[in-house]
Amino acid sequence: MNHADASSEVQHDASGGCELITPFGGHGLVDLIVHDKDERAELLERAQNLPVVPLSLRAQYDLEMLAVGAFSPLDRFMSRSEYESVLYEMRLTGGELFPIPLALPCREEVLRGHPREIALSDEQGVILAVLDVDEVYPADVLREMRAVLGGRDSAHPLVIEAKNWPSHYLAGRPRVFDLPRHRLHGPLCRTPAELRTRLSAMGHSTVVAFQTRNPMHRIHEELTKRALQAVGGTLLIHPAVGVTRPQDVTAALRVEAYEVLVDTYYDPDDTLLSLMPLAMRFAGPREAVWHAIIRRNYGATHLIVGRDHAGPGPDSHGVPFYGPYDAQAMAEHYSDEIGVKTILARELAYLTDEDRYVELNEVPYGARVSSISGTQVREEYLAKGRRLPEWFTRPEVAEVLQRAYAQAGDASSGS
Repeated sequence: MNHADASSEVQHDASGGCELITPFGGHGLVDLIVHDKDERAELLERAQNLPVVPLSLRAQYDLEMLAVGAFSPLDRFMSRSEYESVLYEMRLTGGELFPIPLALPCREEVLRGHPREIALSDEQGVILAVLDVDEVYPADVLREMRAVLGGRDSAHPLVIEAKNWPSHYLAGRPRVFDLPRHRLHGPLCRTPAELRTRLSAMGHSTVVAFQTRNPMHRIHEELTKRALQAVGGTLLIHPAVGVTRPQDVTAALRVEAYEVLVDTYYDPDDTLLSLMPLAMRFAGPREAVWHAIIRRNYGATHLIVGRDHAGPGPDSHGVPFYGPYDAQAMAEHYSDEIGVKTILARELAYLTDEDRYVELNEVPYGARVSSISGTQVREEYLAKGRRLPEWFTRPEVAEVLQRAYAQAGDASSGS
């Protein structure tokens, strides 16, 4: 099997900006958007008479990420053979590394008459795309969970969600009319092409990406600034704002916290905040590799990978799903092939008397170290309305977290 070219080849921006790394796979960014007005009108009219598959929120995010080229070189929902190859070899049938399967769930009743075209809609019935159906095959969700997640423990958020997935998968290339999820998240939610334009204009071909689905605290600020100082270039704060865990802080509040943090505490000359509408799988090591591929498509040359990257938390026995460094190890293993260097985020500790963070192995003997657990944050601070200490999180972020906790309490009480 021929593996994809992993060279860190650069690409020149036509507007005169600096050169950026080429998209993964060597074929440029995939673009599945219907841009021609006449073609769009004809296709929309035809869609009115097609069977309709209403997409889940996850599938809507997957459709948009596929359409804008974030999953390049993938340009369609996977055939059965490609799906199987990804499950067990982590490769597309062309040989390119790709660790996460992408197929389109569909209920059996839509498939009557073996349609060759199907309209894809959101939950309100608005047509988003027309899919040219290449293949239909049964979904074996439990087998998929074992392959992708390494197990099917009942506490994993994707396992819980997958219990309600439809019975079949569709394969084929969609022709997409609109990007409503991108629009929902506003102008900070840039496509790979849009983000590449911004990054190129900032003047650095080296781009260090930081993935997160949580609010950023002082320790994350320290990690990102250290990474930028180590390699130079541009720091890309690139949080996932698609489907995450139900208990996570909502995307809207997180974005508010990201914006105030970046605007106040980072240098605008070398730092850019951009949102990514990715529906996470919480697949740990595999997802870390996926994140690196995706970030190359957005223009990044480096990815910060932390402890338990893309981990879902404890399983039903209270044990972490993955080892703390499993994701780092797999991302590092495939780093050369992807062409994105892995920056391993070291564990940091706060020295109370010196008001600074150091790597854990650099803590002086006998030094006082401050720490707060997630449980303490919730029970001893947020639940009691106490302001989190500034060594732990910036005051602006603390205020957002307090509102997030209050909203969660209102929702649980039904008020």
